Amino acid sequence: MILWTLFITFFQIGALAFGGGYSMLPMVREKVLTHGWLTEEEILNRIAVSESTPGPLAVNLATFIGSDQAGIPGAVLATLGVVLPSFLIILAIAALLRNFMQYKGVQAFLSGVRPCVIALILGTALTLFMSTLLGIDGGSVDADIKGLIILAILFLIGFAVKKRKGKQPSPIVMILISAVLGIVMYSF
Repeated sequence: MILWTLFITFFQIGALAFGGGYSMLPMVREKVLTHGWLTEEEILNRIAVSESTPGPLAVNLATFIGSDQAGIPGAVLATLGVVLPSFLIILAIAALLRNFMQYKGVQAFLSGVRPCVIALILGTALTLFMSTLLGIDGGSVDADIKGLIILAILFLIGFAVKKRKGKQPSPIVMILISAVLGIVMYSF
């Protein structure tokens, strides 16, 4: 039963979320919390690991959550569920419409969806920021000072690199710096 639920849940996420892995985060969070598969903190940890491992965020996240719930079969079915809708849609588009993006209706559709995707990503980021770093849960506030310090350091590094080199720092370098800072800050 859990295998079917994993597949259907991630199939729905893959079919209904537009804009890639980050836009799927609100839906993944909602579904995982609804099913009681993970806590808010565990979701955040899975997102961090998914982001720092090779591959698409949504695929990695589905694989980790599926593995948590039902081992290797769960990982396979959750991953298949999240990628199958996109695969089928792209296959249909490639077969039916060679110049798909040239249609005004398609351009209008995508122009309308973009603001929603941005809002979903920002909303999820804000929710995770408030619950994880500021500790806002219901009416209480329990800020994670070490996490906020790491965030501030990363922001300053990003700002300095952007100012000096004129481009954003490498995400890989930033992830490595944050991992080292996490080890240093949370070990003591």
